[in-house]
Amino acid sequence: MTTEILIVDDNVDIRNILNELIVDAGYKTRVAANYNQALKEIDKKMPDVAILDVKLDKGDNDGIELLSHIKSKNKDVPVIIITGHANIEMAVNSLKHGAFEFVEKPFDQARLLNFITRAVENLQLKKQNKDYENKLFSSYDLIGESKNISTIREQIKKISLTESRILINGPSGSGKELIARKIHKNSKREKNPFIILNGALLDSEKYEQELFGEEKSDGSISYGALEKANKGTLLIDQVSEIPLVIQSKILRVLIDQKFKRLNGNNDINVDVRLICSSSKDLKDEIKIGNFREDLYHRLNVFEINIKSLNERISDIPLLIRYFSKMISANYNIKELDIDENDSYILNHDWKGNVRELRNLIERIAILQPDTKDKISNIVKESLKSENYDDKIGENSLSIPLKEARENFEKEYLTIQLKKFNGNISKTANFVGMERSALHRKLKGLGIKEFN
Repeated sequence: MTTEILIVDDNVDIRNILNELIVDAGYKTRVAANYNQALKEIDKKMPDVAILDVKLDKGDNDGIELLSHIKSKNKDVPVIIITGHANIEMAVNSLKHGAFEFVEKPFDQARLLNFITRAVENLQLKKQNKDYENKLFSSYDLIGESKNISTIREQIKKISLTESRILINGPSGSGKELIARKIHKNSKREKNPFIILNGALLDSEKYEQELFGEEKSDGSISYGALEKANKGTLLIDQVSEIPLVIQSKILRVLIDQKFKRLNGNNDINVDVRLICSSSKDLKDEIKIGNFREDLYHRLNVFEINIKSLNERISDIPLLIRYFSKMISANYNIKELDIDENDSYILNHDWKGNVRELRNLIERIAILQPDTKDKISNIVKESLKSENYDDKIGENSLSIPLKEARENFEKEYLTIQLKKFNGNISKTANFVGMERSALHRKLKGLGIKEFN
C-alpha cells in the first residue's frame, strides 16, 4: 500500500511545491489549507505522515494543536513541523509534543525529502514491530491437553460468538492475555482494535485520563482506551488494581453506555466489548473492601479460569515442544532438542507459569547450545533453587533409605500421574508397571487417583 502524506499549509504556493515534491518521490498526498480542513482530513483517515505549518488561520500554534490531536489518536504517526516564524522555543515546544522533525522556511527540498524518507522508514519499522508482536500472539495457540486447557478452548469457541463481558482469572504469566486475544480474533470484532489497559501499571492519578480521555485547554483531545477500542475489544488487565473511585465510574459507563472525557461536557457513546482479567480473587478483594461487588457482577457475565502451570504438569512437555519450534523459527536456528521429561523442569515451581517456561526456552535459543548436555546445564542453572535441590537433600540424606525411597516414589508417581492427566494406563505404560500393580502401589503410598 502506498504511503499517504498529509500536507497542511495556508500558503497555496507552499502546498503546491510540497505536493509536487512528495508525489514525484512516489507517495500519495492529501492537502489542507486551514485548521478545520486539516482536522477533518485527520479525523476522516489518519495519514501515514503529516507535514504541518505551525501558523494557520486559527491562531499562532495551529500546527502544534494538530500535532497533539494526531498524537492522541496514534502516537506512532511521524509529524514534520514547518514554519516561517521559527525560534528556539517553538522548536523545543514542537519536539516536546512529539514532532519527528522541525524545519524552517524557506526549506531545502532535498533535506526535507530526506526527513520524509526517514519518517516513512520510522513508521514502517514501528508497524513491523507491532505486526511481529501481534503475530506472536495470534500465531501462539493455547497449548495443552489438560482438562483445564481443553475446557478453555471450548469456552473460547462459544463465547467468541457472543458480545458478553468476560472475566478471566489466573495467576500471572498463565496466559490470560492470550485467551482474551483469541476471543477477539474469533469474534465479529476481529478486524477492529484490540486495546489493553493494564490496571497495575498506571499512575494512580492517570486512570481516568487513560480510560476516558481528556479535552485539553488548547482545544486538542487526548483519546482514552474506551474510544481507542471503539468497535473492537478492550482488555482491562489486572482489573483488581483499579482504584475504587474509578471502579464506580466504570460501573456507571456499563449502566449508561456513555461517558464524558475529562474536562468535557458532551456524552461519548462507544461500542466496545469489555474483557477483564485478574491474578487476584475478586471475591476476596470484595470482602476486604478493595473491589465493588456490583461492578464484579457486571464484569463477570462469563468467567474463564486458567490454572497455574504447576496444576497442569501434563501440558509442560507439549509447551516445551511448541515453544522450541516457534522460538527456533523466530531465531532462525535449528530446532532446540530439549528433554521434555527433564526432572528439573517437571519438579520446578513455575511461579511465573507459562511465561517463565517460554523465557527459559528463549534463553536457551539465545545461547544456542550445540549439545543436549549443554541444554541440560542451562536448564539446571536457570531453574536452580531451594525448591528442588534442598528438597532432595532434606528428603534423601537425613532419613532412612526405606523412607527416602517411598518419598521418591510418591513424588515421582504423583508427577507422572499429573503428566498423563490421571490416566492410569498411560502412566503404568510410561513407568513400566502393570496397571493393577500401579493401582496397588498408589494405594500403598497414599496417592489419591484422579481423572
